[in-house]
Amino acid sequence: MTARPVGAPDRPVDYAIRFEGRLGPRRAAWFAGMTLTDHEDGTTTLRGLIPDQAALHGILAGLRDLGVPLISVVPATSAGTPAPIHRRALT
Repeated sequence: MTARPVGAPDRPVDYAIRFEGRLGPRRAAWFAGMTLTDHEDGTTTLRGLIPDQAALHGILAGLRDLGVPLISVVPATSAGTPAPIHRRALT
């Protein structure tokens, strides 16, 4: 991948991960420290600071293991909009 959120690579990034369905309290506990927001359309957003790409992949693997379909995974600003993405050209 060539896209990377703007900012220092050693700093946590605020991600918003949206998926179909809901998580019960026991399963939601697996994502301690993150915020779960249920939406009226039956989707849920998991949001929080993720320290690095390895941690992001661990969270995504956990959601995969639960069998929830992903809708989006985006770096987010505090206002809830996607953060700017720095793109590098492939050579």
